[in-house]
Amino acid sequence: MEKGYLCLVLHGHLPFVRHPEYEDFLEEDWLYEAITETYIPLLSAFERLLRDNIDFRITMDLSPSLISMLSDELLQERYVRHIDSLIELAEKEIERTRWQPEFNRLAHMYLERFLAARRLFMAYDRNLISAFKMVQDAGKLEIITCGATHGFFPLMDLNINSVRAQVRTAVEQYRRVFDRQPRGIWLPECAYQPGHDQILKENGIRFFFVDTHGILHGTPRPKYGVFAPVFCKSGVACFGRDLESSKQVWSAKEGYPGDVSYRDFYRDIGFDLDLDYIKPYIHQEEIRINTGIKYYRITGETNEKQPYDPEAARNRAADHAGNFMFNREKQAEYLSGFLDRKPIIVAPYDAELFGHWWFEGPDWLEFLMRKIACDQDTIRMITPSEYLEENPRNQVVTPSMSSWGYKGYNEFWLEGSNDWIYRHLHKASERMDELVRLYPDVSGITRRALNQSLRELLLAQSSDWAFIMKTGTHVEYAVKRTKDHLLNFIRLYNQIKTNSIDEGWLNTIEYRNNAFPDIDYRYHS
Repeated sequence: MEKGYLCLVLHGHLPFVRHPEYEDFLEEDWLYEAITETYIPLLSAFERLLRDNIDFRITMDLSPSLISMLSDELLQERYVRHIDSLIELAEKEIERTRWQPEFNRLAHMYLERFLAARRLFMAYDRNLISAFKMVQDAGKLEIITCGATHGFFPLMDLNINSVRAQVRTAVEQYRRVFDRQPRGIWLPECAYQPGHDQILKENGIRFFFVDTHGILHGTPRPKYGVFAPVFCKSGVACFGRDLESSKQVWSAKEGYPGDVSYRDFYRDIGFDLDLDYIKPYIHQEEIRINTGIKYYRITGETNEKQPYDPEAARNRAADHAGNFMFNREKQAEYLSGFLDRKPIIVAPYDAELFGHWWFEGPDWLEFLMRKIACDQDTIRMITPSEYLEENPRNQVVTPSMSSWGYKGYNEFWLEGSNDWIYRHLHKASERMDELVRLYPDVSGITRRALNQSLRELLLAQSSDWAFIMKTGTHVEYAVKRTKDHLLNFIRLYNQIKTNSIDEGWLNTIEYRNNAFPDIDYRYHS
């Protein structure tokens, strides 16, 4: 007898990185790695499940900046060049390791994976968004949206029109790409500010997610904890993250990805092999990078690593999928004993955990969905929209201001390393309001400049830059991106105000920073 629901949610996002002015740009590899290691393996799993008539459900947001990059012809072409390079490297590795059977079979495995990735990429005419749309149209995947550039909403609250612009830009892009209205949104960094749900309602959004304490510290206290959504006063539903299911996957010490059988993320031939050999396959300035070819398993807390065994790792992924399902069954059975409704267990994760960080993650996910469909009848996979259709009555609660991440209240994005950015972002938002008031309806080059002004502001607002400044990796790049977009905005603002728009320069930045081709500057109002 069915006791409860499981709602798996994947957060698919990368910052907008596109540099046509360079032949080879290091940070563009973030996208290429994610395509090869996360998005294509996930799509391959979805295709197999559809082929085998497995009834699964999963929710996934594809952030507008990620959609813009996956849809971009230049980046699509560069990805083909990237995967072709990996295919060539894997072929060389087969030859190099011919007398090392434990590594040679792995080299063959990587060649097969890279060839399969290229085939799938080309099968969808290089645009993976059409592949995700196909799975959504099949009724198994619910794609939701996110803030346009992953702006951190609570820290934009001084100018609420910037929050509106982030949401409106996202919704309009979603409608154009998926031919439907988005029902839900992933708030960037799960960061919620009371009252922002009204903006979601204005844009037709029906639900969003917060971290556990966002629900538990709500007013009044939620009757069902995080095991049922609540309605904000606006009528928009809020789902809270379940701690137990998250810990089993996320925890560095207790989570599945740390198992000794799984592939070690950090041992990559891009760092292990001789520079002269690997040089054609790393950055052209001889900066060593991850190639994605890794020959060792985690082994344990030691520098001595054992060769990776794919079959053993795959079997372990199946075991862990069974364990996760068993725990969710028992959790649902326990909760149903004292709740007057079936509990929903919301388990959200970053999409890149699956495949990129945790190589076996897509296998684990596929095993889990097969087991839930075929091996039990205690829990049912469900999307938030389906849950709300089945359970239209829910408690009215105002969730608390919250985020996920360190300490849970915005601190990761507002501290000594990155707090300097906000006075500049607030001033730019104020000036964007001024431009909208001064030019309520214009055309021609002035409209182009106004639209580009909003693009530059949105790109500067990306929470990824503050996050990178805090973590201490790629800091110089994050600082430069923040400053470049702000300086572009200031220059556009001054040129618009003085009626002296430099069309040649405008052409350049429109091509370089071309996210959201249908943007309307009046979204910032």
